Amino acid sequence: MNGVTTGDPAGTTVPEVPTVALFVTCLVDLFRPSVGFAAIKLLEDAGCRVVVPQSQTCCGQPAYNSGDREDTKAIARQVIETFEGFDYVVAPSGSCGSTLRKHYPELFADDAEWSKRATAFSAKVFELVSFLADVRGVAAVDAALPVTVTYHDSCSGLRELGVRDQPRRLLQSVTGLTLKELPEADVCCGFGGTFCVKYPDVSNAIVGKKTKHIASTGADLLLAGDLGCLMNMDGKLKREQIGVEVRHVAEVLAGMTDTPPIGGKL
Repeated sequence: MNGVTTGDPAGTTVPEVPTVALFVTCLVDLFRPSVGFAAIKLLEDAGCRVVVPQSQTCCGQPAYNSGDREDTKAIARQVIETFEGFDYVVAPSGSCGSTLRKHYPELFADDAEWSKRATAFSAKVFELVSFLADVRGVAAVDAALPVTVTYHDSCSGLRELGVRDQPRRLLQSVTGLTLKELPEADVCCGFGGTFCVKYPDVSNAIVGKKTKHIASTGADLLLAGDLGCLMNMDGKLKREQIGVEVRHVAEVLAGMTDTPPIGGKL
């Protein structure tokens, strides 16, 4: 098969129809499989062959954030072995994506063999919407949704992977959709994985401020690229009886909004 140089920062040569391994993530697998199916559709529409390795597990982020480096290394080795043979690895999550791309090489800095493998692996890893826009050159999607939405920038995707303009550009191509910018869109929602468990009062105060900003937009639908953030904000919106539904951005971009929103219908 003929090769082409892509938008991959590493400048590697890959097939014209690249094989992309979908890193599903734990939360998508257990709570919102529709996000995984939306990701597959978007990747296939972008000209990719998609594989979902059955042996994949957690990326190791909870252990990493808790300071457990040895268990994180064990998880990382398994992930690298499972995914390193594909052209790209794509995750519908900036949080998991940044763990794979940014932190795996750091884990093995003192291990020559695994450092090389981790570095080569991490160069193939991308967050879903960033991959579509920056690597595959997707400028528009074939979707329609006559609704007003607002968008939250998840911390890891924004700060570690530079995901900000890409989802907004693609959302502007959705027929009938109106994007209303969220005040302090780049401020944490208070989830932070285990942070919300260790510091529930602080987490609740942060997400309370976030839901007030969401309500102020008058949007019907809240979108983001990380399921953890979305579930956290949806829970607070429901408790405060704020009538805003919540979805992963991939579901809207893929035109797959027939399923109920996160947390069910209002």
